[in-house]
Amino acid sequence: MSVNESPGRRPGPDRAVQGNPPPPPATETAAEPPRDRPVSQTAAEIPAARPTTEAPDDETPTENPGAGPAADAPADQQTSAAPVDERTSWVPPDGRDVGVRVDEPSLPRRIRRPSDAIRFLLSVSVIALILLLAHVARHTTSGLASDIASGTERAPHLLLTLANLASGIGVLAVPVAFGVDRVIRRNGLRVAIGVLAAVVALGVSLTLDSWITAAGMRDLAWYLTWKRHGGWFPGPAHIDITPVIAYVTAVGLGGRTRWQLVTWAVIGLDAVASLATGGITPLAVLTTYLIGRAVGYATLYAVGSPNIRPPGDAVVAALRRVGLAPVRAARADDGPEDTRRYTATLADGRAIAVTVLDRDQQTAGLLYRLWRRVRLRGGTPPRTIRSLRRSLEQESLMAYAIAAAGASTPGLLATSEVGSEAALLAYEHVPGRLLADVPDEELTDELLTAIWAQLKLLQDRRLAHRRLAGESVLVGEAGRPYLVDLRAGETAAGDLVLRIDLAQLLTELALRVGAERAVRTAADVLGADALGAAVPLLQNVALARSTRNALHRDRKLLSRIREQIRVLRPELVTAAQPLHLDRFRLRTLVSVLAGTVGAYLLLSQLGNVNLPDLVAHADLRWFAVGALTSAVSYLAAALMLIGFVPERLPLGRTVLVQLVASFVKLVAPAAVGGIAVNTRYLQRAGVPAGQAAASVGASQLTGMVFHITMLALFGYITGSDNNSPSLPPSRIIIVSLLAAAVLAILVLSIGPLRRLVTSRMRSMFSGVLPRLLDVLQSPKKLATGMGGTILLTLAFVLCLDASIRAFGGSLSLTTVAVVFLTGNALGSAAPTPGGLGAVEGALSLGLTLAGLPAGTATSAVLLFRLHTFWLPVLPGWASLSYLQRKEAI
Repeated sequence: MSVNESPGRRPGPDRAVQGNPPPPPATETAAEPPRDRPVSQTAAEIPAARPTTEAPDDETPTENPGAGPAADAPADQQTSAAPVDERTSWVPPDGRDVGVRVDEPSLPRRIRRPSDAIRFLLSVSVIALILLLAHVARHTTSGLASDIASGTERAPHLLLTLANLASGIGVLAVPVAFGVDRVIRRNGLRVAIGVLAAVVALGVSLTLDSWITAAGMRDLAWYLTWKRHGGWFPGPAHIDITPVIAYVTAVGLGGRTRWQLVTWAVIGLDAVASLATGGITPLAVLTTYLIGRAVGYATLYAVGSPNIRPPGDAVVAALRRVGLAPVRAARADDGPEDTRRYTATLADGRAIAVTVLDRDQQTAGLLYRLWRRVRLRGGTPPRTIRSLRRSLEQESLMAYAIAAAGASTPGLLATSEVGSEAALLAYEHVPGRLLADVPDEELTDELLTAIWAQLKLLQDRRLAHRRLAGESVLVGEAGRPYLVDLRAGETAAGDLVLRIDLAQLLTELALRVGAERAVRTAADVLGADALGAAVPLLQNVALARSTRNALHRDRKLLSRIREQIRVLRPELVTAAQPLHLDRFRLRTLVSVLAGTVGAYLLLSQLGNVNLPDLVAHADLRWFAVGALTSAVSYLAAALMLIGFVPERLPLGRTVLVQLVASFVKLVAPAAVGGIAVNTRYLQRAGVPAGQAAASVGASQLTGMVFHITMLALFGYITGSDNNSPSLPPSRIIIVSLLAAAVLAILVLSIGPLRRLVTSRMRSMFSGVLPRLLDVLQSPKKLATGMGGTILLTLAFVLCLDASIRAFGGSLSLTTVAVVFLTGNALGSAAPTPGGLGAVEGALSLGLTLAGLPAGTATSAVLLFRLHTFWLPVLPGWASLSYLQRKEAI
């Protein structure tokens, strides 16, 4: 069971957000209070719950407010959970005529706070940034450390000695004293967690120090720490301080000002003393602090933090303070995961629904909200990080604004803080079911029309709900819909946000009743023009997460919704284009990262090459041969395409199209740009879209089969040549087969990847076989296509060979062919534009393994890429402009 689970929670088949029936009346005889609740106070007498884990030093904190004697149990018993079906009920034994019964499952004693995970990730990110800074900005970091060392040399020697002595003793004595104090106050579990964090931090520090000071990382160790003790490099983590910081983070010193001041004072004094003696640099001090913090937060998230959420008794007490006097209350089994819901019966017989917002849950989903805010251009909430006060005010404002607009929503009766760790909103109780729990056969046109009427009232007043999913609409007992879950609402909303609301509700209802009924009932209320304005927002990125997940079961639903709206307003839908809501796609991010890695590897290789010297000694005759063979490759590519298209194509214009394809490689992966350009060209030439795609697929399939065949053949020939310096057939064949096997296993074992590759291959090669049969009927076409395929590979191999010879290198032609075919395959698979980085790295590595010096291999690859990738850019751009004017592409 997760530390966040509450034992005893068994939601029934029919949930009711506002509509759980009130609990049965309390009996006249007070029940025996359970062991884990105090019996000295009734709910009316309990003050607002405060975080008892931050109790003053003269109090004994408990890990769960209201947990009573259970919190004083030995450490090995404090994490025990209540029985699975136990629900705690308590009638105050004060002898009053009316008691308050709070029926709720036992709160978990420890919870995992999302804020701990976020702080851990943030600390790790900053550590990585510091290590990168120390590696890149070496002179700056070393200069800063030298300035600090020279400044501390002027300090009195006696003062530095006393600081060293005090910090050396205090950095261990203070945490031990705090631990003893906590054990005496019967809070040993907290100390045990702190000790665990300290042990983990020590291990992490030693591991990181060993890694930084290992072979190949000496330069980083030099600039991140000081060299001392005859060549010994201390690592970036101060092993004396890191465990202490992790310990302090895990035990928590919030609310204990004296302990905080003393603990951080001795830690800071120890860091200053280490800086003064030159044993550590400023960046290492910061790294030490962050490592300790990261380990402490990771430990807290792993084992859980004490639960300081106020229980139901404190919620009832807060209701009494705002003039609502419950006589009984119960925890509801529904609602979002980051809120708690209660139903209560007042003294006058009215029922109310209470939503409790816990402070520790306000960071839930923060990373997802940050990702959406960075990725999307608009339509995201104005505030990604919300405080408890902000969440309370936002939901309250939306409740009042929706009621003022005339829409149906449970009336907001009162709001209140519940101590410092929670807040509540008390609503009128509306019996009913969530829309997600209403069976499909009960979703009548009258109900759908009523839901659309609620949305129209919101849109007329510029109110956006932002969460119009099945859990945000409550269907009352009379069939009247109510809008609930107003946490993310927005007033004075812009047009984009309002249209996203419409697209969201339209998709949500279409998932339940179909596109035709959803569009028809919406048009009856909102009008066809409003639906036409929502068409550009009918895309996955604009919808809620739950709706996107549901669309996986019906991927064609959005298209059917557009078609239904097209029937109503064909002119609007035809002119509407999807809005580009995302600033970038995940594919773009992967391409940028892969390109950055490739550029880093390439620049690292260039750092070991004396380019001016190599260029000065380059043979310009071979440079000209390489340029000529590169030009021949475009003629070969044109012949290859013409051979697999039964229709007649002009040779000159087709060559220009291949130059355009080389220009497109600057912004698209190598295997994607050429296919798109050639398909577009064939369509413009009068070839139907399906046959155009089939012709390009046939040429690509033939090229792939020929590529694999030549790789195996040349690999074997190369290894069989005893005069060849390297690349035996066993290495080529075995590595290629293993790589292909691993790739195939990955594709077949990962469901989404398997479906993606299958759909892409099906769309690319559908109709290929009939197109190949058409080509086989014309020997001239077949010879042209196969001749172009062979000539294309030969031109690239000769270009690479000429580039090698231009710098004085020499390899057998078969070896060069194997290296090119391997590098070209990797470049085609890379997601970077034109295979940038992947091609250079693969070709350089292959030539080096073949026996060329590293400098010569790198220079030859750069010259090869200059001929085949960079020099054709300007002619490709000119060809694109010309063909666009001629409407040929």
